[in-house]
Amino acid sequence: MLSLKDVRKRFGSVQALDGCSFSVERGRMLGFLGPNGAGKTTTMRTVFGLVEPDAGAVLWDHRPIRLDERLRFGYMPEERGLYPRMAVGEQLAYFGRLHGMSAASARAAAAAWLDRLGLADRAGAKLEELSHGNQQRAQLAAALLHEPELLVLDEPLAGLDPVAVQTLAEVLRDEAERGAAVLFSSHQLELVEDMCEDVAIVDHGRVVATGDITSLKRASHRRLITLQLSGAPPDWLPRVPGVELEARRDGHVRLTAGADVDPEQVLAQAEETAEVVGFSYGPPTLSELFLELVAR
Repeated sequence: MLSLKDVRKRFGSVQALDGCSFSVERGRMLGFLGPNGAGKTTTMRTVFGLVEPDAGAVLWDHRPIRLDERLRFGYMPEERGLYPRMAVGEQLAYFGRLHGMSAASARAAAAAWLDRLGLADRAGAKLEELSHGNQQRAQLAAALLHEPELLVLDEPLAGLDPVAVQTLAEVLRDEAERGAAVLFSSHQLELVEDMCEDVAIVDHGRVVATGDITSLKRASHRRLITLQLSGAPPDWLPRVPGVELEARRDGHVRLTAGADVDPEQVLAQAEETAEVVGFSYGPPTLSELFLELVAR
């Protein structure tokens, strides 16, 4: 398990991390979320010793991380970390050797991952000759080929087409099922909600919420009510305290309500006014929860 405990880091006048604490368990995926400049990349770099914290602890299985343990980790930085003018297959095998694999095992793993990620026919191409999306795939292969115990990926979904996103999601799920702890950051919150069990939301270097997504959503003080109405007046709203209009379009009404509001009252008033074609009630989405927490 990866654990960060009260990690702090200042760069001059900027407090990049201000008591950052969360954990990632083996066999689970955690989405690391936050606005630009919140401290996500700095946090990830502390795991690999690229940034030395001013205070706090970064632990693997409850102990400070040693070099031999870092060799069993996989890291995919947001910016390309591969050699642009070196053949993709050759450098993947080279990175495998750096992680302690034999030459034969490194070559076999490189070939296997290039095949799985749809790059088998580009093994001899230089990285700079690949498209942005294929460079992302090659970078992912470099992080995976030595079967890491911890996988850390910084914005791995950026710039990928839907097919590549689906492939990446399948790979990360498989890695978690294999027993790896998976940590990745992304601004695509709908995908994070679909892929991950857990999240940590960071703002101004502090974790404002962490835990499994379902529990965090249920703990919100807000609920969402959506109605599809036929024949309702264009300005119709329920007369229920604690309910506010969020959006209205083409007979669809989206409302926010306090968690203590009875949705049956809203539904009853809607049925008195128009034909109710559709009705739903539930906690906020991860995107809405994110906005709620960061704005707060």
